[in-house]
Amino acid sequence: MSGHSKWHSIKHKKAATDAKRGKIFTKLIKEISVAARMGGGDPEGNARLRKAISDARGMNMPQDNIKRAVMKGTGELAGSAIEEIVYEGYGPGGVAVMVEVFTDNRNRTVGELRHVFDKYSGNLGENGCVAWMFTKRGYILIPTQGLNEEEAMNITIEAGADDFSTQGDNYEIMTAPESFDAVLVELKGQGIEPTTAEISMVPQTYVKLEGKPAQQMIKLMDALEDHDDVQDVYANFDIEESELAEVM
Repeated sequence: MSGHSKWHSIKHKKAATDAKRGKIFTKLIKEISVAARMGGGDPEGNARLRKAISDARGMNMPQDNIKRAVMKGTGELAGSAIEEIVYEGYGPGGVAVMVEVFTDNRNRTVGELRHVFDKYSGNLGENGCVAWMFTKRGYILIPTQGLNEEEAMNITIEAGADDFSTQGDNYEIMTAPESFDAVLVELKGQGIEPTTAEISMVPQTYVKLEGKPAQQMIKLMDALEDHDDVQDVYANFDIEESELAEVM
């Protein structure tokens, strides 16, 4: 899972910058609203909403903002209807890319995404063209510092995780989506704070990139994630950390 882990480490480092620009708040508000619309406004009975609110609080979002986002989702406050759409395509070197989008204007969004793909030697594809290459999994990264590997592995496996590995400065934990909450609660109960915790689309295989295609791929990922309507991007590339450092 090295490609997946490397990109999430980069995303974590970028999160502080995104927060300063206000972009992370915009994305979190959309996620809260959509989660509330789909599963109701009570986080106790809506795991997706509970996770979105927890993420928002983790970024110090004011409670009033969270409340308004929930109320827009449930229809208690007026707001534009937001659609949740997944677009699929290819990046440089044939890398598979999935883009999760929340938008109130799908025609505008798809045109803008197509332009981004084209700019960085990729192309937007048809529905289903790459989805089969990914599996929905619970994905958690915790820092290795101060944690014994065997102890950390035992905690997560006993809580319901089905895969545990070391990736650089992190332990990478994979779960079935339905086991994600239990593993996360157990880790936090043990005083272990993840750097990343999400339900993710994990690639089954990876495409090794280097040189110009690697640089274009990172620029494509960065441009997609910088788009206001994009919630998350998944791709099956693997790039050496030395090349990642040159681009980022």
